[in-house]
Amino acid sequence: MSDGVRRALLLVVSAPSGAGKSTLCDRLLADHFFMTRSISCTTRAPRGAEVDGRDYHFLSEPEFNRRVAEGLFLEHAVVHGNQYGTLRATVEEGLKAGNDVLMVIDVQGAASVRAAARASGGILGQSYVDIFISPPSLESLRDRLQARGEDAPEVIEQRLANAQGEMARAREYQHRIINDQLDQAYAELHAIIQAEHDRTPC
Repeated sequence: MSDGVRRALLLVVSAPSGAGKSTLCDRLLADHFFMTRSISCTTRAPRGAEVDGRDYHFLSEPEFNRRVAEGLFLEHAVVHGNQYGTLRATVEEGLKAGNDVLMVIDVQGAASVRAAARASGGILGQSYVDIFISPPSLESLRDRLQARGEDAPEVIEQRLANAQGEMARAREYQHRIINDQLDQAYAELHAIIQAEHDRTPC
C-alpha cells in the first residue's frame, strides 16, 4: 500500500467437507503471525480431539438461539442439521487490532458475511476477501472422505450432495483455488493473501 500501512484482512474461506480447507488454513495460521482464526459457535457435538474454545465454541441449542435473538452473530446458518455462527464483536475487535481474521465457514455463512461487509462500508467492507477451495472433482472428494474414515456411507453421500451445491456457488467468491496438489494450492492461497495485503481498500 502507498502509505506503508499493512491492510488487515477479513479472510473468508469456504470449501466442501473433505476438500482440504482445514489443512490449508492450519498451515496459513502457522505461517502468518498477524493472523487469527475466528472461532465459530456451533450446536454440534465435538469430533475426535476437538476442544471447546479452541476449535469451536460448543453451545446448547437454547444458548445459541439466545445469541441469535440478541443479534450478536455476524452470520449464522444451519449446516448438516446443526447450527453454526460467528460473533460480530470477535471479528471486528481482531481487525481493529490490525490482525488478519480468518473465517472458515460454509457458503451460506460466507454469503451472510459478504452481505454484511458490503452493507457496513466500515472495517468489514474494507477488509473483506473471500476464497473458495474446490476438490479436483466429486469423485476425488468421495475418495478423500472415504479415506478419512470418519463418516458412515450415508453421511458421505449427503456430504457429496451438499458439495455439488456448494461448488456451484464458487463463482460468488473473489478467488477460487482447486486443491489438487496441496503445495501448489497453498502457494496460490499465500499469493492471494500477499496481493490483498498490498491492495488499497476501496
